[in-house]
Amino acid sequence: MVEALHSDQPLLAKAYCAFLAACRLDVEVAKPGNVSAQSAGHGMVAAQFVASAKASAGPLFTSGASVGTRIFEAIRATRAAVDCNTNLGIVLLVAPLAAALDAFTAPPRASAWRAELERTLARLTVDDARAAYRAIALANPGGLGDAPEQSVHAEPTVDLRTAMALAAERDSIARQYANGFADIFERGLPAVLELPEQHRELAILEAFFTYLSGWPDSHIVRKHGEPLAQSVTLAARSQHARWRKALTNDEPAAAVELDRWDSELKARGLNPGTSADLAVATMFVALSAAGP
Repeated sequence: MVEALHSDQPLLAKAYCAFLAACRLDVEVAKPGNVSAQSAGHGMVAAQFVASAKASAGPLFTSGASVGTRIFEAIRATRAAVDCNTNLGIVLLVAPLAAALDAFTAPPRASAWRAELERTLARLTVDDARAAYRAIALANPGGLGDAPEQSVHAEPTVDLRTAMALAAERDSIARQYANGFADIFERGLPAVLELPEQHRELAILEAFFTYLSGWPDSHIVRKHGEPLAQSVTLAARSQHARWRKALTNDEPAAAVELDRWDSELKARGLNPGTSADLAVATMFVALSAAGP
């Protein structure tokens, strides 16, 4: 299928495969509170996330398509494959990253990709906002609520980047549009690349912890409020430090502790979904870029 889609575009073929690999890692490597192959949760199972990735990949990596079109068509394909919201955050993050790759013929360095991404974000239009709003309505994410300006429940009157900037303080995915994906390129990606080679298979967990321990998860904030989300972030800092120490000392007890915390979060209905989405996007960049 990849060859059929991008037979004359090896960079897009590589990015397409990197996206699918990042989405597989999302469920293959258990992350506390998230759905994984080892542990279902929140009414969802790992197979739904894999199916969503396969369904959304084609629209996301359609050469020349606008960011808004990529978002809407990816979510429409996802909804045809599964009956729940599995990947809205991932799609919102990957669509502009994928669009920026149209400017290259070979895998770019992360710095060059980021510079082109900034130009892509600056070119976003009201039509992109309309398409993204339609995608959000179709995905119907839980706990979305409303906003005083440019509500997703109304017709947008500003371009997509401006609309996202209005939500940046309360949503970590929207913040990436506003700050040029600084959290991914300046925090998540360095954390992944600095992980010792022998532990690279756990890089997505390192990215996840980097985000979850850095600030309250937007998904938890929307559904449960800031104080509870902040308590999860504080716990994540302790869990992250313990896990990193265990990696250094090769202590198997660390995995048991993460399993315990995973069960506790799911029992309380706490899903750090935004942190997971950022981790997937980070792994997509790490697997696609030629280097820093």
